[in-house]
Amino acid sequence: MRKTVFISTFCSLAFLTLTVMNGPGCANIVPPQGGPRDSIPPVLLKSNPGDSTVNFHGNKLVFSFDEFVDVQNIQENLLVSPLARINPVVDFRLKEVTVKLKDSLESNTTYSLDFGKAIRDITEGNVVKDFKFTFSTGSYIDSLELEGQVLLAETAKPDSTLIVLLHTSQDDSAVVKEKPKYIARLDGKGRFHFKNLPARTYAIYALKDEGGTRRYLGEKQYFAFADQPVTPGQKADSLVLYAYAKKETVTPGFADPGAAGGPRNKPGATTDKRLKFQTSLANNQQDLLGDLKLNFESPLKNFDSTGLRLFTDSSFQPVTGLLIEKDSTSMAVILKNSWKENTLYNLVLEKDFAEDSTGKKLLKTDTLSFVTKKKADYGALKIRFRNLDPDKNPVLQVILNQSLYKSFPLAATEFIQPLFLPGEYELRILYDQNKNGAWDPGQFFGSHKQPERVIPVGRKIAVKPNWTNEFDIDITQ
Repeated sequence: MRKTVFISTFCSLAFLTLTVMNGPGCANIVPPQGGPRDSIPPVLLKSNPGDSTVNFHGNKLVFSFDEFVDVQNIQENLLVSPLARINPVVDFRLKEVTVKLKDSLESNTTYSLDFGKAIRDITEGNVVKDFKFTFSTGSYIDSLELEGQVLLAETAKPDSTLIVLLHTSQDDSAVVKEKPKYIARLDGKGRFHFKNLPARTYAIYALKDEGGTRRYLGEKQYFAFADQPVTPGQKADSLVLYAYAKKETVTPGFADPGAAGGPRNKPGATTDKRLKFQTSLANNQQDLLGDLKLNFESPLKNFDSTGLRLFTDSSFQPVTGLLIEKDSTSMAVILKNSWKENTLYNLVLEKDFAEDSTGKKLLKTDTLSFVTKKKADYGALKIRFRNLDPDKNPVLQVILNQSLYKSFPLAATEFIQPLFLPGEYELRILYDQNKNGAWDPGQFFGSHKQPERVIPVGRKIAVKPNWTNEFDIDITQ
């Protein structure tokens, strides 16, 4: 009896297992539990046709891997060169990836497919890196190459999100109206590498691909161009493109002025009609080397500079020589003054000194009190430059937290500042062509003017307070 029950139970479990495995629909493939994490990406076992096939006239490519695969973001990842008018259709099932070519293939042409990061295993998402496939509709595989680098002109740093385009047309309008013939990605150092190119002359560009259009859309888009057409076979270090974009106007931030020492809202107020602004003070301290700025939430409709009065000490001694100006956006007021160290200042803001575009004013006359830093809070800075070209109008750019902190035109190879804010800085040298003290973008259409060059300094400097900080720096072109 017990033996009969056991056999019956075993048969029932076996039947349920077979039903789940062979029933309708697709079962989820569950990775085994436990054991070390899989860190090996799928390996290609074979392809049909084989890589570097010649005289290909089919419309389907099949790739077989050693494990179950997944394909993600194929339209973003897959690059077909020459660029197809109609994107291929990519399917995957179990261990196979199938590419169906929907576009007509050109005769005697070498094609390459770069899958980017699209193919990965289904268990841990390990990506098949640098997976490329090549075939030709002719009797041979084109073998010419073209490589180089793309850097952001303003920072001299790479941006791997840009792409490089090759156009067979030399007409400037092609980068706007037409899709390119070939596309290449950038690596982490901004380098690109075209392979399997035919012997032709190309116009080369780099851009931030907005929406996958592969076209230049406007001056706020990162864009780079070469002065002359290029041909495959150039040396890797001979071709550098400098990308630029027109800067957008940055709206100053704002906060409750009460938090920065300004007017505070009355408890229980239901309608906030206060004029809101924030100051440039840090920990309620004024930098001896900088201006005091009031940044407003909305543009100012009315502004009376006589409504701002600056005093020193608790005795309210009037400050002379104060310069007050409104910036071009009408969203900031700048107070320029020769600040005394370790001194208490009181800025009196009259109730009607300003009114913004929404009609907001101060609720009452208020006073903003702050102190200035001590000279001992700063360090002296002395830099001696080697290989600096004074004829190119060099400007020293000091970078703090990835942003431009200060700029100093250099009239000599030695830079000295008696007071400098302590911190760790990056340095760059701008060759200022128009002598306006700021970096300027390029202009492609019409003038073919390249952006101004910035040379990075390959080291950081640390300025210590109450110390003479000296550095010898070699400028590498």
